[in-house]
Amino acid sequence: MADFPHLSVLDLVPVRTDQTSADAVAASLALARTADALGYHRYWVAEHHNMPAVAATNPPVLIGLVAGATERIRVGSGGVMLPNHAPLVVAEQFALLEAAFPGRIDLGIGRAPGTDPVTGWALRHGAGGVTDEAVSRFPQYVDDVLTMMEPAGAGMTVQGRTHTLRATPAATSVAQVWLLGSSDYSAQLAAEKGLPYVFAHHFSGQGTAQALSIYRTGFRASPELDAPTTFLTVNAVVAETEEEALRRARPQELMMLALRSGQRLDPQLLVEEAEKVEVAEGQRGLISAMRAPWVIGDAETARAEIARLAEEHGVDEVMVNPVAGAHVGTEPRLSPAREETLRLLAG
Repeated sequence: MADFPHLSVLDLVPVRTDQTSADAVAASLALARTADALGYHRYWVAEHHNMPAVAATNPPVLIGLVAGATERIRVGSGGVMLPNHAPLVVAEQFALLEAAFPGRIDLGIGRAPGTDPVTGWALRHGAGGVTDEAVSRFPQYVDDVLTMMEPAGAGMTVQGRTHTLRATPAATSVAQVWLLGSSDYSAQLAAEKGLPYVFAHHFSGQGTAQALSIYRTGFRASPELDAPTTFLTVNAVVAETEEEALRRARPQELMMLALRSGQRLDPQLLVEEAEKVEVAEGQRGLISAMRAPWVIGDAETARAEIARLAEEHGVDEVMVNPVAGAHVGTEPRLSPAREETLRLLAG
């Protein structure tokens, strides 16, 4: 398949019922090494807080672990939820990561909280957090991060004197900044600022074409980028047979159902545990609708669907969120079904 797109990975560091946080991180590092060996282009980790099913609470820490455990793959955030953090702290973290792993670091920035309001407040002790003010200042926060990561730094005037703020003392390269979003807002902002952009197609599968059109049509060249740059994200479960892929998709389906219906996000069930769960008839349609944009099947079917999606949305890179569940008896520090998804897609 000559026109098959570049492949990348999105990882939320899921926590299964048979895992501790340490196990989940170890499994993700093994997954990252697999992606690196298979030639995947990037490996991004998410930011979610106070969720029993997700261990990706701190992207910069995870990025350092993943970059240190791999050799060539780009590593980044998908994304850092900027209203949760002081811009200088984010700039310092990613400037230091770029210094340690030059040419390999991506800073994906999002506007959503990635958590509940109480946890959002606690992230910054109420000093901005995910309040309306912090969200409204998001465009300025993005500019602040970009400026402070530059070698020259940013000038801040206090009491008539200008002080220089640098994210790191002597930068020689800068992490690539991406804007992420699940609405038209981030598409418009990325276009205005001339930044690369990713729409969260994996989350709902809705609105992708419109967001990408807004981004491409409104794009203005910038010092960071001279042409629109984007890729597609998609949930994927790939196995030797479609039947097995559908079985492995079930734990993630139930977790997404809990999320959409306001239930508690407990650790992800194992495949055999998920198969014992009875879903109310009225919720089966919701599961089918959520699963519709996913890529589920054997290798041939899945690769064909990835290629079709890339062509449909005019991208040459697809970032896969491998959401395959694990069977009872799986080694807790590994996620073999997620690794198999990557191997089968790589061809």
